[in-house]
Formats: sequence, structure tokens, C-alpha cells
Amino acid sequence: MSSPSLIAVRDDSPMNNSSPGPRAGGPTPRRSFTPKQKLDRLAAYEDAISRNGGGAYLREQGIYSSQITEWRKLRDAGVLQGKKPGEKIGRLTPEQAEIARLRRQLELTERRLETTGVALEIMSKMHELLEILSKSSRDETPHTRGIPTRTAATLVGLPRATATRTPRTQVARPVVVPANRLDVLERARILAVVNSARFVDLPPIQIYAQFLDEGVYLASISTIYRVLAENQQVKERRRLARHPARAIPELVATAPGQVYTWDITKLPGPIKGKYFDAYVMIDIYSRYIVGVKVHPAESAVLAAEMMTETFGIHGTPQVVHADRGTSMTSKTVAVLLSDLEVTKSHSRPRVSNDNPYSEAWFKTLKFAPVFPERFGSVGDARRFMDTFVEGYNHNHSHRHNGIGLNAPADVHYGLAAGKAAERAATLATARARNPERFSTAADPKILATPDAAWINKPAAQEEEPKLAA
Repeated sequence: MSSPSLIAVRDDSPMNNSSPGPRAGGPTPRRSFTPKQKLDRLAAYEDAISRNGGGAYLREQGIYSSQITEWRKLRDAGVLQGKKPGEKIGRLTPEQAEIARLRRQLELTERRLETTGVALEIMSKMHELLEILSKSSRDETPHTRGIPTRTAATLVGLPRATATRTPRTQVARPVVVPANRLDVLERARILAVVNSARFVDLPPIQIYAQFLDEGVYLASISTIYRVLAENQQVKERRRLARHPARAIPELVATAPGQVYTWDITKLPGPIKGKYFDAYVMIDIYSRYIVGVKVHPAESAVLAAEMMTETFGIHGTPQVVHADRGTSMTSKTVAVLLSDLEVTKSHSRPRVSNDNPYSEAWFKTLKFAPVFPERFGSVGDARRFMDTFVEGYNHNHSHRHNGIGLNAPADVHYGLAAGKAAERAATLATARARNPERFSTAADPKILATPDAAWINKPAAQEEEPKLAA
């Protein structure tokens, strides 16, 4: 997937440390590189590759391989040389792109020739190496090992940490009474004073101030509060507004097409202060993006149109969840969902965790290396969103760790079970070939597709003790 336009360089600094988040009031300065910095990092990366450290270099520098690929094209086309910081690069012409391709092909051919020469040299010495290894294995003498701590702890039914922990001897220590502690009579006197007719309606801070003005020290403010708390006499008595309690939305999906969640995010437009609105609807079980639309403004009518089109393609869900935005709580959307007999659910006020799937996906979108700094028009934004969503749903180069490292489309269309069986067979073969490298016969938990997807999963209830028969 490629960005619709090259990102303009903002300044000479290679990195901006501010990261308020994907929805913190519009576009923020992004990490950018000058042409000279791109050339320097390309040279350093190619040097790291020669030492088999290319991947480590990318992680140390926080650079994606797609950025290296793009920079290499620009370098091979000769458009990075002589560029000043902040000067726009622009798109490559067909001639420049062809030059870059030919230079890259020549570089790869030379590298293959060098690799082939090294391989031939290694093969010529393979026989000698095998003889050395065989002799060393014959000269090796067996030795006896003790029982590992983990095995011994398992045999006696103790955790390994408990088995290796040095027991501590409990030493009885006398209880030390603080020297400044009030006795029973002093506490009773404080309680009697604050409950007297003169002070019964005043808070401790007012009582404290009035006594000081009269030349009397009763106790500190915190001590007065402590004495009142011990006698359960600290209550809120002011006429404060009491907001109605909001029920926590608890939604569960055990299969695709049951619960959809949707939200609207801002996409930066061509100039500062101009944004486009992206309407995104997600199936929480499969993480599949079932609907996406980009419009110049936010509207309840446009949201209802997006829902109608999405339901016509992927089916009508049982529940649609959203936050409490203007379009989400509008009468237009409410009437549509009511006519379709779809239960509508809303987040609690000022609780962003109640809509986690939409918020997480927006971060995935806006923190991706291909996300542009600005979109030239609503058409550019729509083309980018269509391409990005298609790659997210179906591209097998990215697996989602919340659904067993599968692509959302595999889970949405029921292909995950077949892939799980193939993965299990591959792991079983590897386990049979090298059993000493596996500590368990079970497959990694990260490969398991969850049985259910929750929004605010309730705390597990304690099991009732079973009575003996």
C-alpha cells in the first residue's frame, strides 16, 4: 500500500517527540526526514545489511522497511541529491522510476553474485567441517545432571518461586504507640465539641479557624476529620447536583455479524483547519471493517446512509454500539435502528474505553507509516481509505493479534478454523523434529481465536463451593 502523496518535510529535526494521540485536535507535527537524513539512513541501513543487522537497525531507528524502499527509489532516481531541507520532492517521472528500477536490479544482481561466491567457498570446506564436528562429538564424555528446580517443585506440588525462596523467620516485635496519639478522653472531647449546637453545622476547617481566632487549639484539621470518620460522621451535606447513574454497556459477540461498533474520525484536509470525516463501522468479533465512508462534513443523514448500505451487504446485526456524538445519538439514526429492530448501545459520558475497537483502529490508521500528513481533496481521502481498509481486511502480510494472528477476513468468512489446523500441523511437525526445543505440547495461546469478543466484560463471578455428596 502506498501513500497518495509524499510527506513534506517540516523541519531539520528527524523526530518530534510530541505524541498526543490520533484524535487530539487535528494534525500534529509528524516525524519527518530531510533528503540528507534519508541518504544517511540508507547508507547506514545498507551497511547494517552487510553485517546481517538490517532488521535490528530498522527497529533501533524506528524506521519501517516501506520507508527504506521509498527512499531507495528516490535515491536511485537521483532526486535526493542537492535537495535542501524543507524542499518538496514530488512524484517520480516515469523515466526516473525506470532508472531507479534498473539501478536496484543491478544492485541485487551484484549482491547475488557475491552471495553465490561465498556459498561455493563454504561448500568446498563443508567436508572438512563435518569431520571436525564428528571427531569432537566422539571425544565428548557424558556427564550426570541434577534434577532441575522446576521439575522438583512440580513433584512436590509447589510453585517454583516458593521452592527457591529462603524462608523468613517471623520475629515478634512490640507494638509501638505513637507519642502524639490522642487518648480516649481527648477524642471524646473533640467529638463533643464538633457536635455541639455551635459547631454542628460547620466543617472541621471552619471549627479549626474559629478556635484559633479565640486563642484555643483543639486539634489539627486532619485529626478532627479522623475522629469524625471513626464515628461514621463524615457525610456530604451540601446541595450538590447528582447525575443519574449510567449503566455500563456490556456487549458480547460470539460470531461475526452480531455486534457492530462505529465512530467518526477526522482526516486532515489540504490546509490547516480543514478536515474530512471518515465514518467507520467494525465487526467486533472478526475486527472486519464492514463499512467506511468519507464525507466533507458530519451528518446524521450520511451516517444513516452508511448503515443502510453496510447492512445490505453484510447483514443486519443484533446490536450497534457507538459513543455519544451528535450523529450517534441523532433521531435519524435512532429511527433507522428502531425500524430494523437493532438494539442501539452508547458509551458512558466521558468514558473512551466504552468504544475500544473503534478507537484502537483509528490509532492503527493514523500511526501507520503510509498515512499522509494531509489529503489534497475528499477524493484523495476516499481512495486512500478504500485502499487501506482493503489491505487491512484481506492483506495477509499483517495478522491481528486479537484474533489469533489471522486476517480479519479469515475470521469474518469462517476461514480461521482451517488455517488453525494447518498451523497446528506445522507446529506438530516441528515439535516432533526437535522436541527438546518445546517446553509444552500445546500450541501458543496467541494462535487461538477467542470464543467471544467483549465490550466491558464483567468480572468473573466466584464459583459457589460444591457440597460433598
